[in-house]
Amino acid sequence: MKAVLLESAALLLTVGGPMWCQPTPGSIQQDPQPIYRVTVVSRTLSAVNYEHRGGPTMIDFQGTVLLPKAKGVATVESKRGRVVIDAKFEHLEPPTRYGREYLTYVLWAITPEGRPKNLGELLVGSSDKAKTIVTTDLQALGLMVTAEPYYAVTTPSDVVVLENVIRPDTVGRIEPVLAKYELLPRGQYTLTMNPAGLRTMEVEQEKLPYDRYEAVLELYQAQNAIQIARSVGADRFAADTISKADALLADAQNMELRKQDTHIIVSRAREAAEIAEDARAIAIKRGDEERVSGERERRLEEGRARTRAEAEAQQAQSADAERAAAERAEAQAERGRATAAQLEARPAIEAQPVAVVAPQPTGAQRQARAELLARLNGVLTARDTPRGLVVTLPDASFESGGALRRNASERLALVAGMLSARHDLTVSIEGFTDDRGSNAEQRDLSERRARAVRATLVGKGITAVSVQAAGFGGNRPLVSNASAGGREQNRRVEIVISGPSIGGMALWDRTYSLSSRH
Repeated sequence: MKAVLLESAALLLTVGGPMWCQPTPGSIQQDPQPIYRVTVVSRTLSAVNYEHRGGPTMIDFQGTVLLPKAKGVATVESKRGRVVIDAKFEHLEPPTRYGREYLTYVLWAITPEGRPKNLGELLVGSSDKAKTIVTTDLQALGLMVTAEPYYAVTTPSDVVVLENVIRPDTVGRIEPVLAKYELLPRGQYTLTMNPAGLRTMEVEQEKLPYDRYEAVLELYQAQNAIQIARSVGADRFAADTISKADALLADAQNMELRKQDTHIIVSRAREAAEIAEDARAIAIKRGDEERVSGERERRLEEGRARTRAEAEAQQAQSADAERAAAERAEAQAERGRATAAQLEARPAIEAQPVAVVAPQPTGAQRQARAELLARLNGVLTARDTPRGLVVTLPDASFESGGALRRNASERLALVAGMLSARHDLTVSIEGFTDDRGSNAEQRDLSERRARAVRATLVGKGITAVSVQAAGFGGNRPLVSNASAGGREQNRRVEIVISGPSIGGMALWDRTYSLSSRH
């Protein structure tokens, strides 16, 4: 967390006995390790389900290793729509012993799922005792006390000083806190203090009555809250909210200087702390949103850059292909001119007509071809070509490793049923990929997919000797690989079906003759 320098007075106060004090600069001990870290599931904290309107019951509090002498007791009663907690604590030493930023204690409820809820601040008297009566809408809860920099925090620090302990006579259903909920790591609500900027007031210089002490303590808490909010970017992400907190704090400080009513000072300071906590939460949320948005924009820009690079590469390939085609056409034209010159030099010989006639399929063959094409199209995409009937399995028919998906296998079973009854048909299975990866990777993937299709067809009844499979990698693209959609079209497996019973000519083709001209 960004270091924030808090310039405030370290105050030693006396109200009928020793009170909490800020340590002098010489007494600060630098400890880079957390004093105490707690994960609720790894400790003994238990939640109690206080049965609805089940009557009052008692529960104890026990100090942790941070405050072993502290203890407490609470009467908990489930009433209509709420649970009332009447708690008393003793031996609560000043929270500033854990660091100058810790100014108060807060009572928390933790649900069995690990959600924390701030139940209220514990105001400790001159005898290190505190008591509070709070209500909550939670039915099942565990209770604990933490040291905090200000009372309005929404997430507990890891400085846990007291935890509830189930008594033998506690009435209610015990539930362990099962959630993997780790309390806020030390530092989220921590300021880096600058000892040189602190002013120490000795005991003989100023002693305050309790109401004035409470006002000064609340002012310190509001200062903590505002500077912690600023350390996470509140000036940038929640400027209006933090400005309102500043104004309330300034108003409270001016009233304190004029020794005005402490009740109003406390009210202003507490409102400033609450608004500063809102500003901190807003700043964290908006900062996270900005980081996510920036990362999304960065990825989009990288994608656009890749698309531009692929398009430029495709254009360069197209230009090279056009130049090569033009050179071949020019060479062919040159050879044609040379051949024509040679023919003109020979004696003229009367040309005899030569008829070239393609085989004409019979009506039965054309009908069988049309019927099979229609049936295939009812299952998968099929087209009629001079090579034969071609059935296409798209990229979505395969798993990433080359295996067939279940729905594709079911459709191939139907295709096998159509072909197994025609023993004269042969099946050629050809796998293709896009241009990504090396030639070896492309060929390996296309062969694995082709073999998977062959295994399915043979397993469903087609004779093995009539089915061949081969992979051609990225050598025969249907469309350009410059876009994601084009690459997806090129990743396919084609099943080519041919044989005497369906003829050797596409239904849309026709026979024609070539004759030499006189």
